Amino acid sequence: MSNLSSDNSTIYVRERGNLRRFSDIVLVEPKPLSSCRRTDPFVLRKEHFIFNYNEEGSLRYSTKSLFDIALLFVADNIHHVDSLVGFPEQIGSRLFVAAEENRVFLNPDISSKALQLFSDAYGEIVLGSLCLRNKFPLLQERMDAIKTFHSLKSLDLFGCKLGDNHELFQHLTSTSLASSLIELFIGGNSLSDAGLQRLTAPIRMMRKGLDCLQLLDLSYNPISEAALRYLTCFPKLVKLDLSGTSLKLETGLKTTILKLLGLIYSEKPLDSFDHSRCKTEGWAEQVVNQWETSGSQMPKQRKIEESRTLALRFFGRQKFVREVLNAAPLIHERVEEADNGKLHFYRPSNNQAVEKDIPSMTDCEVKTPCHIKKRKHQPEKHDTLQHCPPAKQTCSSALTAEDIDLLNSY
Repeated sequence: MSNLSSDNSTIYVRERGNLRRFSDIVLVEPKPLSSCRRTDPFVLRKEHFIFNYNEEGSLRYSTKSLFDIALLFVADNIHHVDSLVGFPEQIGSRLFVAAEENRVFLNPDISSKALQLFSDAYGEIVLGSLCLRNKFPLLQERMDAIKTFHSLKSLDLFGCKLGDNHELFQHLTSTSLASSLIELFIGGNSLSDAGLQRLTAPIRMMRKGLDCLQLLDLSYNPISEAALRYLTCFPKLVKLDLSGTSLKLETGLKTTILKLLGLIYSEKPLDSFDHSRCKTEGWAEQVVNQWETSGSQMPKQRKIEESRTLALRFFGRQKFVREVLNAAPLIHERVEEADNGKLHFYRPSNNQAVEKDIPSMTDCEVKTPCHIKKRKHQPEKHDTLQHCPPAKQTCSSALTAEDIDLLNSY
């Protein structure tokens, strides 16, 4: 490795860690630099050296390897890279860390494309689980970048104020997440029957999207029993949370969910819906943390809260201010009130299904003095229950006028 100075009669050569000077070598006259070139190529860059102190306290430096210098160059110009497909994971990991240290992913102009490059090449390694629970400002600010994570297995959007017509619905039902997303938490989003219908419309009509979904959280949304028919498009659904909704735990609700979805009520709360274990996992974990800490909307909210507090104090309502500031969000109050009334449903094994079906059928039958007659009538009742669900499913799968309007909107 050699470094040239501006003097044409002198050349410096680094050999075995030592810098030597040769003054007897005459170089060819260099070509004149173009006017558009603003930097001197012979000026040493500080990021190419490693500075440290020895035991004596003297400052020493050593040059970085050519691989590290090339890695740093690619990280600075990651938005010019066409594809990373085929590169080993070891190189991809170091390149991602270098781009993260240079705060490339904080630039809204290039962060989406940079994350798209890594997601296309390494999939769920970049981000396999994303937790945005009660992080509505972060979701709105980084919507385009979040959509690049198309290999997520778990996505928590609890309390993100999605409503009935959010632009994220099309991404959730897209083909990019169809084969990867297994767990989806969309509770506490003011999602009504119309919103659930809109969310599942592409799946019910075009038969694509969320093919592998096994866990769905719809808790604390104003949905009714009529919206359950929209969930029949999830064939692999195993666990469902309907806590805090308009549904009440009754025998009719248990029967409806059993017929439509094949799920039974869980006497104990399922650990899968415990959001305390939800976390963001993958290479981009620190990137999401950087987004959260550098969010532009959080300071605005704090300023608004402080201005409101000062205004209320000015009018002599300090007691009211303390009550407002100490009050918990409405969703959390409802969660605490309904801790003892969880509506968790799960798909049982074959043995458990038989045990659950037999008591419900014996209660509906007319009492007879002989137990043998009851056993003879049970298979007939069981057969009728098996033939009833397909008839109801066909009715629910038929396209209504609202579904046709939704189809035309897409």
